[in-house]
Amino acid sequence: MCSRYSLTSPPEAVRETFGYANVAEFPPRYNIAPTQPVAIVRREATGERALALVRWGLIPSWAKDPSKLSTLINARSETAAEKPSFRSSMRHRRCIVPADAFYEWTGKPGGKQPHMIRLRSGQIMGFAGLWEHWLGADGSEIETMAILTVQANADMAGIHDRMPVILDPDLYEHWLDCRSGSSVGLSDVLRSPPEGSMEITAVSRELNNPRNDRPDVQSPVQGTLL
Repeated sequence: MCSRYSLTSPPEAVRETFGYANVAEFPPRYNIAPTQPVAIVRREATGERALALVRWGLIPSWAKDPSKLSTLINARSETAAEKPSFRSSMRHRRCIVPADAFYEWTGKPGGKQPHMIRLRSGQIMGFAGLWEHWLGADGSEIETMAILTVQANADMAGIHDRMPVILDPDLYEHWLDCRSGSSVGLSDVLRSPPEGSMEITAVSRELNNPRNDRPDVQSPVQGTLL
């Protein structure tokens, strides 16, 4: 599962990493939570990549009343192509979610310890994502997204059994190219990163409150764990 992440890299670095055409300014975010506006990279009808702001929590296009649906923040990569909520997006609306780190928790309720997970290389990560466009009967519109997850690699296994799909940069274009209208042939894209590639650090419990979106939530409390 992935229920919080961060994107603190400068917009110029994010644009260089993901190669989108438009210029977008956005502030550093240290504690991104579901239902908030988030940045995604997708391929436009022109063929160019573009950065867009959407809401985290996918609403299927067929939903009549989104308020009656659970918040779909994640989709299991193994079954997303078959699930009614994600099937169309897997075929036609794939995206990349830029991130510097994501968070998972250990411990019992009331004493949850957050951990920050990032690439040892320090590179910006691109999570595999799905986006959707919902149009209400009253003409209201909203674009939303969900992050695909996969079985955790050995680095993560002691903390959680799932993790975001972190795309290999060489596969960005393959993932974003939805012209075929098919999700066949994506199994090699949706995989766990190699063992030893992730760095895990216990961080401040201030992170537990999603309203705390500031640098000190990433302050180490016990040093690097793995």
